[in-house]
Amino acid sequence: MIDMRRTKCKLTGQVKQESLSFLSRINGYTKRFAYYVGKRCQSACIKSVADELHLDWKTTKELEKEYLEYKLSLVDNTSPKVIGVDEIAIGKGHSYKIVVTDLEQKRAIWFGREDRSEESMDAFFKTLNPSKTQDIRLAVMDMWKPFRKSTLKNAPNAAILFDKFHIIKHLQEALDKIRKLEYARLSGTNRKFIKGQKYTLLSHKENLDSDGRRSLRLLFKANKRLNKAYLLKESFGQLWDYQSEVWARKFFDNWKNSLKWQRLKPFEKFAEMVESHWDGIAAYCKPENKVPLGFVEGFNNKIRTIQKRAYGICDQEYLRLKILTCMIPDPQILPT
Repeated sequence: MIDMRRTKCKLTGQVKQESLSFLSRINGYTKRFAYYVGKRCQSACIKSVADELHLDWKTTKELEKEYLEYKLSLVDNTSPKVIGVDEIAIGKGHSYKIVVTDLEQKRAIWFGREDRSEESMDAFFKTLNPSKTQDIRLAVMDMWKPFRKSTLKNAPNAAILFDKFHIIKHLQEALDKIRKLEYARLSGTNRKFIKGQKYTLLSHKENLDSDGRRSLRLLFKANKRLNKAYLLKESFGQLWDYQSEVWARKFFDNWKNSLKWQRLKPFEKFAEMVESHWDGIAAYCKPENKVPLGFVEGFNNKIRTIQKRAYGICDQEYLRLKILTCMIPDPQILPT
């Protein structure tokens, strides 16, 4: 037990209690215990840790938040040079939060606002002083126009690079539209080869098992148009292998020309979209822009996992701390 002194102010009459640096903000616990609870929560859910340590669920969550704040305080907030911008859906409806990552340090540096508007993106840049915004040389994002406009306005030295995985997602959606059109066009037994093959068509061939490859061969024998569309989809990924924008452009022009007379309208619309956003796609050809695009998608998957584990928790500050610290390694030695 610790006797804590209390003093009464002669002027105001207020009674104040001395503060001890080793105590947690949660009454009755030390910071060392709070950090232990928080560290346990990184590998187990709140309920499991609460049951193990005979704590209340809310108390456990608050102790973890204190640990996450301490963990975040250990990070050096250097000026980001390469940023990734994305949004995540929160709950039902069109409620979004913007996530900004430092792609060189490979961690989240900002999470906030209630939508994905240009004003919400401006709020991130307001957290940086003007010299830091001038240091940003590359911004990786999807093709959402408000993000692009805000970045060009606030970080004029930054080049825009559109995320490969968002572009491929549009291509896969186009392929699925072709599959649906073919299913509607055919009738009788010709439909059976197409039905239920959505994810087989959208997967890379090397990722399919023997049954999936067999289904794919049967589908291509029965439908030449889907065969052509699948080959075009598989070949499009080569665009990001080129080191020269000139050769990347030649590849895309050849890919686009191969659509002639194929009656693949969704692919033609996709090609128009790529054409209108070409500068942000071709930027990847420059050696200095060869950033790990896979990290952006992997980080998004990690956020989805955090959201599933935090299902039902309405504490937005808790979610913010979880996302900002999820890529920061746990400190090996906790303070006493």
